[in-house]
Amino acid sequence: MSTEHARRTNVRGIGVSPGRAAGPVAQLAGAVPAPSPHERLAAGDDVEASAASVAEHAATVAEGLSTAAESAEGEAAEILATTAQMAADPTLVQSAQAKVREEGKTPALAVWEAADAVAEQLSALGGYMAERARDVRDVRDRVVASLLGVPMPGIPQLDDPFVLVALDLAPADTALLDPSKVRAIVTAEGGPTSHTAILARSLGIPAVVGAPDALEVLEEGRTVLVDGAAGTAVLDPSAEDVAAAEALASHVRTFDGEGRTSDGHRVNLLANVGEPAGAAKAAAAGAEGVGLFRTEFCFLDRAEEPTVAEQVKAYRTVLAAFPGKKVVVRTLDAGADKPMPFLTDTAEPNPALGVRGLRTSWRNPRILDNQLTAIAEAAAAESADVWVMAPMVATVDETEEFVAACAKHGLTTAGVMVEVPSAALMSGPILARAAFASIGTNDLTQYTMAADRLLGSLASLSDAFHPAVLRMIEETCRGGAQQSRPVGVCGEAAADPATAVVLVGLGVSSLSMSPRSLPDVAAVLAATSLQRCQELAQLALGAESAEQARALVRGQLPVLDELGL
Repeated sequence: MSTEHARRTNVRGIGVSPGRAAGPVAQLAGAVPAPSPHERLAAGDDVEASAASVAEHAATVAEGLSTAAESAEGEAAEILATTAQMAADPTLVQSAQAKVREEGKTPALAVWEAADAVAEQLSALGGYMAERARDVRDVRDRVVASLLGVPMPGIPQLDDPFVLVALDLAPADTALLDPSKVRAIVTAEGGPTSHTAILARSLGIPAVVGAPDALEVLEEGRTVLVDGAAGTAVLDPSAEDVAAAEALASHVRTFDGEGRTSDGHRVNLLANVGEPAGAAKAAAAGAEGVGLFRTEFCFLDRAEEPTVAEQVKAYRTVLAAFPGKKVVVRTLDAGADKPMPFLTDTAEPNPALGVRGLRTSWRNPRILDNQLTAIAEAAAAESADVWVMAPMVATVDETEEFVAACAKHGLTTAGVMVEVPSAALMSGPILARAAFASIGTNDLTQYTMAADRLLGSLASLSDAFHPAVLRMIEETCRGGAQQSRPVGVCGEAAADPATAVVLVGLGVSSLSMSPRSLPDVAAVLAATSLQRCQELAQLALGAESAEQARALVRGQLPVLDELGL
């Protein structure tokens, strides 16, 4: 370790999951070493047996991931299942087996080279596909570790709780996080919308990402205090600071089911739901309804679209959990980070700016029509107040067409997602047609800052606290006020208590988030008046950077420190 790092006792990154926690550092198990490129089967080795071992160990890895997926829930289960499918991919196995049979390479080297070839192809495509290269290499490491009989890469298996420190976490690693063992997370790479950030928030684990020197400064075994809101990790904290963090962590907050500011201004606090099983948890957490029901789970990992009957059954499960309450159903958000072979072109040069969201209906109107049929049937069978919105709306014409399509199916409360600057700037005329707008801050930040939200090297730009993004939100709320239409936020920013205060001050009427985030956001809003929210929003708008805006707002919200947020 360098002298500079030896002197340092802290690192700073991006706080992505609030809370404070302390514990000994445990660095992520080291990567599986690359086999020598000169490795070959020994004379007399059974070539066919060696080739067969590739399939056997790939199947073992896939089975282990599938078993973990069965015991996981929500996004974690989806991530593990997807990684298991990659491990079982016959194309990868067959390519590696060919290298064994035709070139005499050892099974480990054959798997390594075959997976690297796939990863390089994905990297060359850029955007979402480049992000999948990490998943392929994760599968590569697991299969090679199995073949070599060495420890599987991933989360340390320790008896006592610890703070996990890593370069970054593979999706399968994040899905296997155990909140009873992992007290906090610090990664050198990653951004606010990475798997690590999203799952840490959903599990309530304090997390800091994008801290470049984390691995060098935060040494194995040393005690570190992580502040997941401030984005800091401090080595060798005082006993008093650790005790304070533990006291705050031991206090369990609950949400009484009615979001409001200290002077009684109502703010609907809703839940984001990504699959049917999540609805019951959201209801149990006190959510006033569902602000974002992602319907992609019905369509992912399929060769063709689900039937209307399959969709109705899945949608009814969510609607049934919220009788008489609002459930905002987002129509299929295919494309970009959710490619679907029957609907999207996975070879697009820039999927994030391609045919995604509502745009997929231009060439395939039948799929949207079938989905609206299913939503209408599910709504008729349940008592929830069903709202419907389309993702990736950019123009007034698109809004008119979507509202008309919904009306044809008897869905009268039709709205739009505001995720691109054009929709924010045209919110007045758009909301003259649509019944409501819901701001997706992840994508609105991506497009406002021209920074791919899946690209770790641009993580510092993926911050919804940036004044440019806040001005887009302000403009959207202005359009909503002109037309007397509600504007909500269902992006990750809604789950951050400090950002939530600013959003309410800008005119946002509802916030939708992970159910686990509801009590924290409710507590901070309940301690802040509407006028104070508005003052803090103006303070943030006047800043010149996300860092400055966040610091200004947090500095004026002492309740955050009182609550350990």
